[in-house]
Amino acid sequence: MARTMEPLARKIFKGVLVAEFAGVFGAYFLFTKMNSSQDFRQTMSKKFPFILEVYYKSIEQAGIYGTREQDQQKWDSNN
Repeated sequence: MARTMEPLARKIFKGVLVAEFAGVFGAYFLFTKMNSSQDFRQTMSKKFPFILEVYYKSIEQAGIYGTREQDQQKWDSNN
């Protein structure tokens, strides 16, 4: 019985591993894009505000302050 389950377990493990890599790569790409483009952060604030909030909290945890305020100031002046 253990022999027949081994290929299935291996396939499941590979699928989980691929999903993990895709998630890490996606998070890195999204963070890099938000970190380099204020316009993209504005788009994120309209479509996915909870993701932008995670971005702000993560950079504040890293000791980078003022990004949220700069964004808000620019967006308020554009309206």
